[in-house]
Amino acid sequence: MRTVREIMSAPAVTTTAGESVAAVTARMADKNIGSLIVLDDQSRPIGIWTERDFLLFSSQQVAPDTAKIADWMAIKNPAVLDSHEEIEAAYAKVRNAPHRCVPVVEDGKIVGVVSKSDLLEFASISQVESPESNAAPKGLSGVVVAETELGDVRGQEGFYHYRQYSAIDLAKHLSIEEVWYFLLNGTLPTAVERSAFLAEIRSLSVIPANVRSMLSQISGRAEDTELLNNLRTAVSFAAQAFDFKPSLDIDRAELMANGIRICAVVPSLIAALYRIRHGLDIVEPHPELGYTANYLYMITGEIPDPQFARAIEQYQILTIDHGFNASTFAARVIISTGADIGAAMAGAIGALSGPLHGGAPSRVLEMLHAIGQPESARPWARNMVENGKRIMGFGHRVYKTHDPRSLLLREIAIGLGGELMELATNVEKAIEEVLSELKPGRELYANVEYYAAVVMSRCGLHPDLFTPTFASSRIIGWSAHILEQASDNRIIRPSARYVGPPAPQPLPN
Repeated sequence: MRTVREIMSAPAVTTTAGESVAAVTARMADKNIGSLIVLDDQSRPIGIWTERDFLLFSSQQVAPDTAKIADWMAIKNPAVLDSHEEIEAAYAKVRNAPHRCVPVVEDGKIVGVVSKSDLLEFASISQVESPESNAAPKGLSGVVVAETELGDVRGQEGFYHYRQYSAIDLAKHLSIEEVWYFLLNGTLPTAVERSAFLAEIRSLSVIPANVRSMLSQISGRAEDTELLNNLRTAVSFAAQAFDFKPSLDIDRAELMANGIRICAVVPSLIAALYRIRHGLDIVEPHPELGYTANYLYMITGEIPDPQFARAIEQYQILTIDHGFNASTFAARVIISTGADIGAAMAGAIGALSGPLHGGAPSRVLEMLHAIGQPESARPWARNMVENGKRIMGFGHRVYKTHDPRSLLLREIAIGLGGELMELATNVEKAIEEVLSELKPGRELYANVEYYAAVVMSRCGLHPDLFTPTFASSRIIGWSAHILEQASDNRIIRPSARYVGPPAPQPLPN
């Protein structure tokens, strides 16, 4: 059996509790690392300082050259491993620890550091060599099923990124077209490339005539079906109209062009389906507006307020990609069969339509309206928890700290103002206090759906459009994952463990 010592990194990059935030941040930048180990005067690990700690510290307007990291680090008394521990047992011990890197000690003193991903990798190798223990957990939780260069979610730290850049930074500083180009090509666009890409998207946003003629039959009435289900059907019709070929039979350039084409027309399809459902005429794409502003224009028929357009654009950037979520995995499974990109997109929309994946924002709005006023939040939340009911917009399967998307959306909501924002911030505080009291140690915070509902409502979007708007950006992430899967493809075909009655049995007389 291999031990932790064989795969750990040594020496570990460390600091002491009394060192300043400025000094520690400079060391992390110099070493190009995302976290380091905090030691006491006996060289024993007492904490971990992460990029996430620095981001939270930066928002407090405290001088970094005088602030001590001991006062600001979130991870104290971290889980540690002995260097002689066997790898599988070590991973089982720390898999739920709230930190990605684990200090390794001998006689209590630091000797190195090991990442949970390395522990998992070597533990998985061992499982493959022992088929009897090769069963995956339900829901594939924690199972690595592929390698990707498109980004990652570091739930213990409250951080996620697209390729090498923080998704939050991209949302703050770039347009959705720039982020889209970056995900597909791996480099940020120049001004010329951005203009050309924007022009390409605009030229592809018109709904084909033979698809447009079908939308009334697809749509139905607002109370009959979910808009996302209408979109799934419309995307299938569009893919057929575009004559997409099986991904197995075309090269990367054609597959990318197919992806851009379907992504460009999806906002037009959403807007058209929405207007038909509400008895309104379809609005043609505006020839001079960007992706998000044009989407809002086609929904309302009016040039959108720039502040509203930017708020929705930032929400869309935040939701382009988020690890191997259910819809992204569905898209990769379908494209791994060699199917065309339209089939993969329709399948991904189907996965997104489930309320456990993409259906929460509108339910958050319903919750806020049900609470009604800040003073009602605490008794309402207590009643929900005590009766075992789920509070919409709180908690996340991956994040064990604040959802970084929610933090930025809260800033955006505050910037937009309004009565709903004031209610939401007060309700958030009350619910978090009740959850902390009744579910100690669970670290349940507002997730992306909570403030997404507030932002989209403030910007004039009907709740029917909340999840479709999510789809209008996530489809860009799906297209990038489809390209990556197709570039080095092997059909995704896992196994199942049979647990039924012993076979074969004789047929009954």
